[in-house]
Amino acid sequence: MDKGTPPVRPAATVIGAISVTTKGAGYVDYEDPKKDSIYLEPGTLNTALNRDTVEVAVARKMVRGSMQDVGTVLRVVSRAKEAFVGSVSFEGGACLVVPDDTRFYTKIMMPPAEATKLSAGVKAYVKLRPWTDPAKLPEGEVIKVIGRKGENDAEMESIVLDKGFEIGFPAAVEREAAEIERNKAITAEEIAARRDMRSTETYTIDPFDAKDFDDAISFKELPGGLYEVGVHIADVSHYVRPGTALDAEAVKRGCSVYLVDRTIPMLPEALSNDVCSLNPHEDKLSFSAIFVMDDQARVRERWFGKTVMNSCHRFTYETAQAAIDGAPENAVKYSNGIQTAASAEAGMGYRSQLQTLNRLAKLLQKEKFSNGAIEFEQDEVKFRLDEKGRPVGVYVKERMDAHKLVEEYMLLANREVAKFIYDRMKAKGGKDTGAIYRIHDVPDKDRIKDLALFVKALGYDLKTKDGAVTARDLNHLLDQIEGTPHESLIRTATIRSMQKAVYSTKNIGHFGLAFEFYTHFTSPIRRYPDLLVHRILAKHLHDEPFGDRDAAALQKVAESSTDREIGAAEAERASRKLKQVEYMSERVGKSFAGTISGVAKWGLYVEEDESRSEGLIPIRELGNDYYIFDEKTYSIKGERTGKKFTLGDKVRFKVLAADLDKRTLDYRLDGAR
Repeated sequence: MDKGTPPVRPAATVIGAISVTTKGAGYVDYEDPKKDSIYLEPGTLNTALNRDTVEVAVARKMVRGSMQDVGTVLRVVSRAKEAFVGSVSFEGGACLVVPDDTRFYTKIMMPPAEATKLSAGVKAYVKLRPWTDPAKLPEGEVIKVIGRKGENDAEMESIVLDKGFEIGFPAAVEREAAEIERNKAITAEEIAARRDMRSTETYTIDPFDAKDFDDAISFKELPGGLYEVGVHIADVSHYVRPGTALDAEAVKRGCSVYLVDRTIPMLPEALSNDVCSLNPHEDKLSFSAIFVMDDQARVRERWFGKTVMNSCHRFTYETAQAAIDGAPENAVKYSNGIQTAASAEAGMGYRSQLQTLNRLAKLLQKEKFSNGAIEFEQDEVKFRLDEKGRPVGVYVKERMDAHKLVEEYMLLANREVAKFIYDRMKAKGGKDTGAIYRIHDVPDKDRIKDLALFVKALGYDLKTKDGAVTARDLNHLLDQIEGTPHESLIRTATIRSMQKAVYSTKNIGHFGLAFEFYTHFTSPIRRYPDLLVHRILAKHLHDEPFGDRDAAALQKVAESSTDREIGAAEAERASRKLKQVEYMSERVGKSFAGTISGVAKWGLYVEEDESRSEGLIPIRELGNDYYIFDEKTYSIKGERTGKKFTLGDKVRFKVLAADLDKRTLDYRLDGAR
C-alpha cells in the first residue's frame, strides 16, 4: 500500500436501495438523510441493478482526493424489477438483448431455446433468470416479442412495459367489465336511493379528444344571491367492488398512463368510456360534492353523497371558453371537429352560467394564492402526428380560463372532502384509520439553498432562512422572472427543488396548494386513490367503522399508488422525449432558435424554443478556443476570445445528429466552425 494512502477502516454493512448510473457505478443512501451517500465504484455492484435492495459493505477511504464512504455489494436482497425491454442483436453467434434502460449496465444473453423465438432488430420483453455471478452475462427468457425496432407501436409498447404497465387486460378483468356493461341499466330502486340531479343543468368540460368523462359541473341560481354549484364525479365504486378481478387490476395499475399518442387506461374501455363515463344525454350514477356559495365564492353549505345525473352538454375547453367570451365562431374554429355550428350555438345557451362560474372560480383562485399557493403553471408542448405516429408538427397547449374554472372546482371538492373526512375521524377519537390524503411536504432545505444560489447567479433573489422558504418567497421569485428569458428555466428548476406530492393516510397538508386538507376525489376513472376515497367517504357518511387493518391496507395502497404515479410520469416523459428526438431526426442540418438549459464542463445543453427538444453542444463544437467551466456562475468562457455562454442565453444552433436508440440529440452552434 502507498504510504500516503490512509488505511481502510473496517467495513460496516448497510441495507438499502441502490441507484445505478449509466456507467455502472452506484449509490446507496443512509437512513439518515444528513449523511452523504455510499459510493459504489464500477465493478463492485455484484449483479445489483437499479433500485434493487442490496446489502453493502462500507469502508471509509480516499476517492479522488477526498475521504468518503465507499461500498461493495455483498448480496442482492431483492430485485426491484425482473422483466426488461430491449433490442435484439446477434453477435458472434450469440443472441443478446440490449436493455432500453441505460442504467442496465450489461447485455442479457438469450439461451439457444429462447434465441429461436427472436430475430435481429426486434424489441423484446424478457424476464431475467436468477443472476448471481457478475463475471457472466445475465440470462433471459422471452415474455413477448413486441415488434420491429423503430416502429411507433413497438416503441410505445416498449415504454409502457419497461415502466411496469401493460397494454391489454387479463381475460378475467375483461369478462367482469363485459358483464357490467351488459347490465348497465340503472334500476328504479337505485335511483330512489340517490339524490336526483337530472333536472339540474349539468355539463362536462374536457379536452377535445377526451373519451372518458369522470367529472361534471352543475349550476343553479338560488334566492338571496346564492348559487348551488355541484361537482359530480363518476361513481366508479358502484361498479368496481373490492375482491373483484377489476379491483385487483386497478390497484396494480394505480392510474391511467397518458402517452403522446395513446392512453393506457386503468379500467377497461367498457367502463372508462361507457358505463362510468358521464357521457352527454345519458343517466349516470355519480358521487357528488354540492356547495351553496355566495357572491364572493364563500361556501355556506356543503353536501356529499350518491346521486344520479344527466349531462346536458359536452363542452371542450375551447368551446367552453368561446361560450364565456360570447364567441360562437371560435367554438367551431378551435374544436377540432368535435363541435358543429349547431352544437356551438347550443353551448352559448349556458353562457351566463359559465360566466358566473368563471367569476366565482377567479375568486377561489385569488383566495388560494393569497393563502400562499404557488403558481407553477407551465406551457405544455403537444405534437401533431401522422397516421404512422410520426411527429409532423408541434404546438403549445393554451391554458385558458375554462381550464382554470374546472381546476378550481375540482380543487374545492378535493379540499372539502378531505376536511370532512378529517373532521369525522377527529370526532371518533382522532385515529387515522379511514383516510387517504394527497400531501406535499415543505421543500428540502439543501435543495432550496441550491436553488437560491442558482437563481442568484442569474441575477434574481430568493429569500431564505438557512434553507427554509415560504410559499410567498417562492411566488415572489416567480413574479420576478415572469416574461424574462429565464422564466421557463427557473420555473423548471423551482419545481425540481420541491418535494414530490404523495398519497398518505397521515395528513400534513399540501405546501404547494397551501391547503391544510387535501385529497383526490375527482378522477376515479383514471386514479385508484380517488376510487378509494369514494369508498372511504361512503363509509364515513354511513358511520361505518374502520379498524387498524383498514389503516394498514390504506397506507399500503397509498404507497403503491405513489409508486405507480411516478412510473406513469416517467412513461409519459419517455414518450415525449422519443417524439422530440424523432421530430429533430427529420431536421438534421437545419437551424433553430434555442435557450441554454444546462451548462457542464463537457458542453452546453440547449432546448429548442418550439418543441422544447433538448440536445447537447459538446465543448469541441463551440469553436476554436479553450473553454473553462465556471460552476458558480453556470457558464463556460473562452480563454482566448472571452466569449461566454450562460444559462438562459438565447442561441441559434444546427441539428448535427439524432440517436433514436439512446434518445439523444447532438447540436452545434450555428456559425461555429
